[in-house]
Amino acid sequence: MSEDFELDTGDLSRRMDGALANLRTEFASLRTGRASASMLEPVQVDAYGQMTPINQVGTVNVPEPRMVTINVWDKGLVGKVEKAIRESGLGINPQLNGTIIMLPIPELNEERRRELTKVAGGYAEHARVAIRNVRQDGMQQIKKAKGDGMSEDDQKFWESEVQDLTDTHIKKVDDMLEQKQEEIMQV
Repeated sequence: MSEDFELDTGDLSRRMDGALANLRTEFASLRTGRASASMLEPVQVDAYGQMTPINQVGTVNVPEPRMVTINVWDKGLVGKVEKAIRESGLGINPQLNGTIIMLPIPELNEERRRELTKVAGGYAEHARVAIRNVRQDGMQQIKKAKGDGMSEDDQKFWESEVQDLTDTHIKKVDDMLEQKQEEIMQV
């Protein structure tokens, strides 16, 4: 029975890639001094009785490098969108112009840049933990198969496969973090 054991490394890899994709999304939401529509992705608006992403209540545009505009479709939601942005912790002060909310992106000072690198480090650590959890799931499958009669050599082989996969993904997280921190600290 144990001879048939085949660990689904493709599944483990997909799950680890999911942690990397989530990290990319979180990094995109960190502003680096340049305007980007993706920086508003984590902001949710209380619209029609439920929390809704900003891009589902209005059109998000980047007309110039230091400005994001949101053209809110429903006039009744303008105040709620403005409130959601103020409370989001992005450090942006929205300005109203009818149904258009303008978000001027201020220059980042040195202190704010350091804070953002720490936040990026926190996001990276969450991704590492997620990858390690996937690794742990793989190791538990191997341990269960060993209990079902898997040979010691097969166990060592599969454990090294899972560890190699984990090391590769952790390295990608570290590289992404280093790149993001350089981007943040750029003046």
